[in-house]
Amino acid sequence: MLAPLYAKGTPGAKRVGGGNPPGVIYHGVLPQPPFSREEVTVKRLLIAVIVALPLAFAAGLLAQTAQDVSTSVPELEKFHDVIMPMWHTAYPAKDYAALRKIAPDVQAGVAKIAAVKLPGILHEKEAAWAKGIVELKAAAAAYAKAAAGTDDKALLLAAENLHSVYEAQGRIIRPVVPEMDEFHKTLYVVQHTYVPEKKWADVCKMSGDLQAKAEALSKATLPKRVEAKSEAFKKESGQLVADAKALVAACKANQAAGIEKATDTLHSRYEGLGKIFE
Repeated sequence: MLAPLYAKGTPGAKRVGGGNPPGVIYHGVLPQPPFSREEVTVKRLLIAVIVALPLAFAAGLLAQTAQDVSTSVPELEKFHDVIMPMWHTAYPAKDYAALRKIAPDVQAGVAKIAAVKLPGILHEKEAAWAKGIVELKAAAAAYAKAAAGTDDKALLLAAENLHSVYEAQGRIIRPVVPEMDEFHKTLYVVQHTYVPEKKWADVCKMSGDLQAKAEALSKATLPKRVEAKSEAFKKESGQLVADAKALVAACKANQAAGIEKATDTLHSRYEGLGKIFE
């Protein structure tokens, strides 16, 4: 670096080269030469890496979180492209040639579904999912056997069974009402991200959202296939709202132990609500 400027005649001062402006005297250390092109390139690369790494890490966390809170299983949804023409076109028309033609697609689709690893938000469904996969693979094998044979009636029965098992597999991961899924997405982040780290301030930031979603859930209308569960659903969802309000109150009191207890109670209540439909 440049030393302070001194007037001509200062003790220890040194004039540098003929290129210095008149009267400019450098004291002690000479000016450093400019960086080489290679040095500039290396420094720029280092700066780019230092800036990019935290951004990449943050983006990875966001992508992982988005994946974990998704209840979608693309392979199961894609299999609908096989089931739909089988069930809605070939089956009612008793088009046996078409039913036999899609047998390889049935086998391939079920193999892909069987290889799926459920996203984190569905970890509580893993046992039921695994059991359903066994039934789905058996249904696909029965369909392949019927398609390879000449018994058209057996082929129709195999198609009917495959459709039924496929629908049941979807119901394992699909919430009874959309409001349950919306509530669970928020609860999952709270329970599996903030609670383990005891980040109670972050829990409280989401408590209002949990209460709003619990209230929306309590007003949901059940589909006809589970109408018989309406009274139990109404009771449990009402308790869910009360538990969500208790969490909001605990946050206002700003007591960590109370917040933790209220969060655990809310999580247990949600699990109990889901068991109504098992």
